[in-house]
Parts: sequence; C-alpha cells; structure tokens
Amino acid sequence: MFDARRLIDGLEVTLDADVLAGAYPDRDTPEPWPDVLAGHGIRAGAVASLRAALFDVVSGNDETLGLAAPHVPVGVVDLRDPLRAARELERLAEAGRRAVRLFPDEQGVEAGFPSVRHVARRAAALGLTVLTGGDVRRFWRPFAGLGGNVVFLDTHFYHLGDFLVAAADEPGFHTSTRLLNSPDALETVAAELGADRLLFGSRAPYYEPAVPLLRLATGGLKPEEITAVAGENARRLLA
Repeated sequence: MFDARRLIDGLEVTLDADVLAGAYPDRDTPEPWPDVLAGHGIRAGAVASLRAALFDVVSGNDETLGLAAPHVPVGVVDLRDPLRAARELERLAEAGRRAVRLFPDEQGVEAGFPSVRHVARRAAALGLTVLTGGDVRRFWRPFAGLGGNVVFLDTHFYHLGDFLVAAADEPGFHTSTRLLNSPDALETVAAELGADRLLFGSRAPYYEPAVPLLRLATGGLKPEEITAVAGENARRLLA
C-alpha cells in the first residue's frame, strides 16, 4: 500500500494558519485539533473559535485568547453585527492580538454587504491581519485599497488566476495553500508574487492536513521558500 507519509518526512510546518477550535452544530466532531496537528508533525496552529463564529463572540474569543505558545490565538467577529464587530476588533487589538478571522459563509454574509467593508477598514486601521473565508473572486474587493494584510483561506486552484491579478496590485494580499493542489499552483504564486504571499493552511481538524502537506513537500519550491510557507510567513503576519 502506498504511504504518503514517507514523502512528507522532513517537512516541518512550524505554524498552520488555518486551525479551528470547537464544533459545528451540523457536523460530526472530529479529533481535537491539538491531536490532529501533532499527528501530522505540525508544531503550532493559528487557532480561531467556532464558538465565537457561530454562537457568542466574546466568550469564544476569550477561550482562544488564553492559548499558550507556540499556538497563536486568532480573534473572530460577527459580520452580521458590524458595530459590535468594530468594538471587538478594538478589544482584540488592545489585548495584543494581531489577527482576526472572518466567517462570511457560516454567517450568511456576502462580499458586497456594507458590514464587510466596515470591518475591513477598521481592521486595517488597527493593523490587524485579516484571515477570511469566502470566494476570493468576490471577497478581494472589500479589502482593496486599504493597505492591510489579508489572507484568503479559500483560494481554489480553479480561481488562482483571479487571486494573482488582484494580489498584483495589493501587496498585502496572501493566500492559504489549502486548496492550491494543482501540479503548479504553489510554484505559480511564488513565481508571480513571491513565496512570501503563501501561508500553509490545513483547516484542521475539519480537513485532512496530509494533502497540503504532501503538495508542499513534493512541489518545486526552493528549500528556503518551503520554510517560509511552512510557518515563517504566518508568524510574520499573525504572531
């Protein structure tokens, strides 16, 4: 039987930019995220709370804000309530957090809603890196022209061309590697924009980390680029 783990041996991911703590009410609860990371040799995660995204922002954020190093807590706001979201961004910034995650799909929010632009502007003004779900072909627009750092967590290799042309004019635009599983997607981003625009992400424990790990380990990036993608870039933006 083919064992992909032997191809991943030697790859050290020092910070996974896309980790979720908690449960979805309509999905089976997987293994605890620390166990999933440890089982795949991933040293640390940038962790956001599903409780904050789906139920209660403040208590959910408080749970993850207490995470110990080397893990990195990522705040969450509710895009359905932009005024409270802006206040929560200020609270996160005052607590020394550097990143906030947006869950537009789970919260039923579209890219053109005024709330998204409002939160994007406030996050940029506070110097917070935004990690956002959603289709990059639509969700690039509310962040354009603000000068902030944004990581698009759901960039699919089918839509990579759209990310590349949007990011060419926006030096703060970055992408997760999670869905960039075509034969040359990572290499194309590195060639067009630089490997510093790529952050390893797995969405553990709700997705299988082996696929993005295998793609990063067996692709054509240079060793120093792999090291950057595997954690240095995320730590620069999030920690």
